[in-house]
Amino acid sequence: MKVAVTGSTGFVGSRLVERLLAENHQVVAFTRNVSSAERVLPKSENLEIVAYSPKEAGEWQEKISGCDGVVNLAGEPIAENRWTPELKKTLLESRTLTTQNVVNAIAQANPKPSVLVNASAIGFYGTSETASFDENSASGQDFLAEVCRAWEAEANKVKESGTRLVVLRIGIVLENGGALGKMLAPFKMFAGGPIGSGKQWFSWIHREDLVSLMIRALTSDMEGVYNATAPNPVKMAELTNTLGQVMNRPSWLPVPGFALEAMLGDGAIVVLEGQQVLPKRTLESGFEYAYPTVKQALEAILK
Repeated sequence: MKVAVTGSTGFVGSRLVERLLAENHQVVAFTRNVSSAERVLPKSENLEIVAYSPKEAGEWQEKISGCDGVVNLAGEPIAENRWTPELKKTLLESRTLTTQNVVNAIAQANPKPSVLVNASAIGFYGTSETASFDENSASGQDFLAEVCRAWEAEANKVKESGTRLVVLRIGIVLENGGALGKMLAPFKMFAGGPIGSGKQWFSWIHREDLVSLMIRALTSDMEGVYNATAPNPVKMAELTNTLGQVMNRPSWLPVPGFALEAMLGDGAIVVLEGQQVLPKRTLESGFEYAYPTVKQALEAILK
């Protein structure tokens, strides 16, 4: 296949590009910084790197023509800074405007891509310590749920072009770096432990499983919404206990919620509240996880 990827230098996108190239697909990687992409992405005659401004229409959209599929992963990181009104606007627009521009490019393309795989997030469901959510569950009422609804609404417009749409509601992605990278630092200093109450749910997925699911979405007849989470979500206390075991470090020193809130403000909700998300449709589609349990995932990453 020839696959266009937005967010191609990110934590997930860069690995997706590597895997697509390893499987002999052609890749058009969209990036805001070509020199950075040239450093991050593999050297390959099957890779074309294209500069773009994701929130603006432009010549880059013409590169969608002739692609068989598009994977749209663009969006500013959710939980790295305090949610000021300006950042909230950026978080929303970095997803909705980019998706709008990708969908418009597909509509104008000749020939058109046959599939769009569009990222969303489990923030769609809101947070809860007691409820569990699958792909048929209603959306939540908080800011992240609002962002995900708007994001998915833009992606849904691609159906008017006759293009197959797969929306992946992605959980917390585990691999070296990302959220896990931030959690490892205190453990390395023998000061690790649960964040907040420890009772909140942590719905996660190993990055390799997420990338495998994306490639499967491109190459199969999957259609509609799928939860991109592992089948065994855990409570935060279980996650940190397992992390301590795998690293052979203590895991009893809790990180108080107020410390995280002091750093991230409203953004702390992602880690402090959480939700139990089950990949019902993903499992029904026949997808097989390489890392179904958090212990398997952490051992693969850290050993």
